[in-house]
Amino acid sequence: MEYPKELVDLVATRSEGFQLEGFMAGQGPRHPKLMLLGEAPGRNEVVNHIPFSGAAGKELIQAMTAIGLTRENTYITSAVRSRPYKIVERINKRTKEPETVYPNRTPTKKEILAHAPILDYELSVIQPTIIATLGNIGLQRLLGPKWQISERHGDVYRGPVLELTADQNNYQQSKQAYTVLPLFHPAAVFYNRKLSETITEDWALLGNLLEKEEK
Repeated sequence: MEYPKELVDLVATRSEGFQLEGFMAGQGPRHPKLMLLGEAPGRNEVVNHIPFSGAAGKELIQAMTAIGLTRENTYITSAVRSRPYKIVERINKRTKEPETVYPNRTPTKKEILAHAPILDYELSVIQPTIIATLGNIGLQRLLGPKWQISERHGDVYRGPVLELTADQNNYQQSKQAYTVLPLFHPAAVFYNRKLSETITEDWALLGNLLEKEEK
């Protein structure tokens, strides 16, 4: 998706001073049945500009395929558009020499707020029928910090979501109502294989929701 230059410039200004790199736009059709809202791009994504193109992406595409979704019929975006990184000083296990690495990290609330104008813009333009959030970051960006994926995954929500206030320094409830389905982040299964069956069930629920919208 192409954004207005002034919007991209605004977010760049709001992001100054944060440890963020690159920029990845949301991808997919306008007015899709489904918008997938993730966390933030990783190293692969800010290089190739393809959302969920790493290991988690393979899990995501597998889940999407099972319910008839593709990248072409789904809008995929994230709460933060630049890669959050941290600076780590360590000893290289192979060379035994000191080195500095810059691994991914979870975006902060301030970084999510800095990038909020773009998601607000996307929601107004894309107008998705259903939004599926992937993990806590996307979920809490839309519905607030009280929503925890471990407790609310698979719970269908219909109502307003959070959008920026007029001064762009906080959130307020949107006038428009949305259908939101919280899903685990596709990478969650890497850390807890026991979630595999639950994730499959939640995606099956998403498939049923999408089928109902077609009728």
